[in-house]
Amino acid sequence: MDIVGLKFLEDILAQRAVFEGLVFDEDSSPVAVVNIGGETFYVVDDAGFRRHIPSQDVDRQVWSYMQSKIEGHEGILSEQTAKMLGQEDIFTVAMIQNQLKNTDKQFDTLLKSGIPEDSRVYLGMMGFRVVIDIHGEVLEINQPGIADEGGE
Repeated sequence: MDIVGLKFLEDILAQRAVFEGLVFDEDSSPVAVVNIGGETFYVVDDAGFRRHIPSQDVDRQVWSYMQSKIEGHEGILSEQTAKMLGQEDIFTVAMIQNQLKNTDKQFDTLLKSGIPEDSRVYLGMMGFRVVIDIHGEVLEINQPGIADEGGE
C-alpha cells in the first residue's frame, strides 16, 4: 500500500467513540456505536428509527463537563495524584498540573485511541454512565464517587 493509501486508512480509523459502552438513551438502553465512512456515531433507537449522532458531539459534551469539574482544582488534584503515585516531588506535581491544564490536547488523542476497553468496563461497573436524548444532547452524567451539586 502506498503512503496516500496508508494516510487514507489512518484517517478512516482515526476517530473512536470515547465513551463507547457508557452511553445510554432516556429509556436506560445502551446506545450502539457504528462507523460509517470513517466517522463514528452513537445510534439511538427512536421508536424504531435509528438516529445516528456523531460520537464526537456527545463525547465533547462529556469532556467539557469533566473539564469544568477540574478547573480551579488543578493544584490539589496534581498533589493528590503525585501522592497516589508515590512521587511527591515538585517536578512530578508540576508535570501533572500541566497535563490537567492541557486537557484539550488529551481529548484529541482520546478521539484517536479511545479509552481502553478494560477501563471502560471498569467505569461502567463503578456506575459511570452518560444519558443522551434522541438529538445527542447529554441529559445526565453519573460519576461514581462524585457528590452532586447538593452535596449528596
